[in-house]
Formats: sequence, structure tokens, C-alpha cells
Amino acid sequence: MLYLDNSATTQVHPEVKDAMLPYLMEEFGNPSSKYYSVAENAKNAVKEARNNLASLLGCSSSEVIFTSGSTESNNMIIKGVADYYSDQGNHIITTKVEHPSVLETCRYLETKGFEVTYLDVDHFGRINIEDLKKEMKGTTILVSVIWGNNELGSLNDMKSISNLCLEENVFLHSDATQVIGKIEVDLSNYPGLTFLSFSGHKFHGPKGIGGSFIRKDQYDILTKITPLLHGGGQELGIRSGTLAVHNIVGFGKAAELANIHAVKNRNQLIELENYLTDILKEKFNTHIVFNNDVTNKIPGIISVQFKGVNNEILVKKLSPIIAVSTGSACSSSKPSHVLAAIGLSIDQVRSTIRFSLSSFLSIEDLVVFNQL
Repeated sequence: MLYLDNSATTQVHPEVKDAMLPYLMEEFGNPSSKYYSVAENAKNAVKEARNNLASLLGCSSSEVIFTSGSTESNNMIIKGVADYYSDQGNHIITTKVEHPSVLETCRYLETKGFEVTYLDVDHFGRINIEDLKKEMKGTTILVSVIWGNNELGSLNDMKSISNLCLEENVFLHSDATQVIGKIEVDLSNYPGLTFLSFSGHKFHGPKGIGGSFIRKDQYDILTKITPLLHGGGQELGIRSGTLAVHNIVGFGKAAELANIHAVKNRNQLIELENYLTDILKEKFNTHIVFNNDVTNKIPGIISVQFKGVNNEILVKKLSPIIAVSTGSACSSSKPSHVLAAIGLSIDQVRSTIRFSLSSFLSIEDLVVFNQL
């Protein structure tokens, strides 16, 4: 079977697995313990992983906080900002195409008295910077905008969004789950971006581990938020709980590999995407419509309408040969809110398939499409 659902999750890189194994068996220490070797070894392994993540992100290692994944990171940051700065305002701005972990968190906060503005997007899923500027007001405390869309691959203009939030003195958070490890990011170029969420299993790391970037202020102090998890004070008191060292080691190794092979992986994904797009055009011609843009996007994500074909039935029929999806794995039981937000009819939404590629693939792997 050809696996083409890499936006949902990716295969663990063999070097990631090899790096993790010792920390499941021999090196089982708790990094919060002191003095004895297995604890110190674990502590040093976590430090190295944090450095690898910081290098990938272009930030200080002390600005990287480990979580269980992007869902927790999104909840932690949005709820944490809302609670800590509630005396300064109650208005949050986000978009209609966010991941459910952002949208559902915002809807929860609405029940607690917060006002949330959900920005419209264009036909490729990007916000208009002028719309964002127009919605800002004195009570706005947070803007949360997805960096790269998980269904369409479209990239928002994070540079302009960052600059605007810096000018307006409003915190900016971005769910960068689909971006980190796939396109090169240097957070030193985005001074208005205060918070970021990301996850290991999207770029060949293990599941169950992710992180948050929390920017330090001019005094070298992390931006304050209310912790989601209180307890022993791990992760600088931002996220308590015993660290999953094996997962963190794997996460760090995946970050290291993504950093080393960034250009090669990107070029390979672009080549694979172009090849698959050409096959689909040639084979299905006027029977398909592409929903995604061809530029300014995450390489390797293709969203296609198969006219008159129910996507659930198509996914099931293809499943013995090709693994694809109808959209986000986190809301697979519902029609895509992303595709609805870009203006597609319910019939168009229900005929859309997402192909998401991986640098583990080769052109030869995609030849199977000629047999369909």
C-alpha cells in the first residue's frame, strides 16, 4: 500500500527510532532527579533535544517548552493568555480555517465571556491582512492564525501578520504544526510572533510529543501565561509533569534530521507534487478540480475534487492500494470546515480528496497511479 496521508502523521525515521530505543530501556532515568547517572544522562538528552528544536526554529533553547503535541500546545497558549491577561482585554481574533484544537478552545472561551472574531479567508484559505487590522481594538489580547493549512497547504503571510501584531502590541500565536520541519523557519525574523505550536509526528518523529515556542521579552524573561498543567514545575513551571524522555529524544533527532536535510526534502516534495499533479491531470482531465494554490504553499499537499464521486466511498475503494484522506484526521467524521470556509458547496466538499506526500517517497512509488 502506498501511504499518502502524511499531513495526518508520518512514518518514524529509522534514525529517530534508533535514538529513542536506549531511553526506553537502559537510560530510563527521570531528568528531574539529581546526582545519579541515569538521571543526569536523561537530563543531558533532553537538553540536546531542546537545542536541536531551537536550531530548527531559530530561537533560544530556553524558549522551547515540551508538550504532548500541538493540541495541548494550542490549548495551553490560548487558554493561558486568555486567563493571564483577562484584566487587559477579552477579545481574541482567529480564522475560520484553524485546526479544531484552536477553534474548539476559542468556542470554549466564548462560554467564559470572551469575545472571539473568526476571520474569513480567500479561496485558497488565506486571511487578508487588512481584515485583521480592521478587527483589532483596545480589548484585543491575542491573535491566533494558522501558518500553513493542513488541508490546502496554503501559507499565510506570517511576516506581515507578525509586523502588524508588533505594531499593535497584541500577542500573536500561530499553529505551525504543518510547517515546522517542512519549510525553513527562522523565528528571529518574526519579532511579533510570541507563541508557536508544533508536533513531532508531522516530520518523522514519534507521536505524543510536541512543543511550544514562547518568546522571551527584552529582559530575557519568558512571556507570562497561566499554565494549563500545574504540578512539579517542570518546563520552567509552564508545563508540569514528568518528561517523556524517549519521545523528547526522538523529537530532537527528527528536528536535527529535518534541519540537515531541509533543502533536499523540500526539493524532493516539490518534484513529487509536480509529478503527481501531472499524472492526475492527464488521467482525469476535466473530471477533477484542484482546490489548492500552486505557489506560496507547503510542498507535498494536494487537494482535489473528483467530480460526482463521494470522497468517503473513494477513500474506501482506494484503501487496499493507496492511503489518502478526505481532510483533517482530527475531524474526519465531519465535512471539512476548511473547504466550506473557502466557498466550496457541500457537494464539492464531499468529493474532495487530500494527498499529502513525504520525502520518504520516490517518483517510482507514484507510478501506481497509472494503474488506477
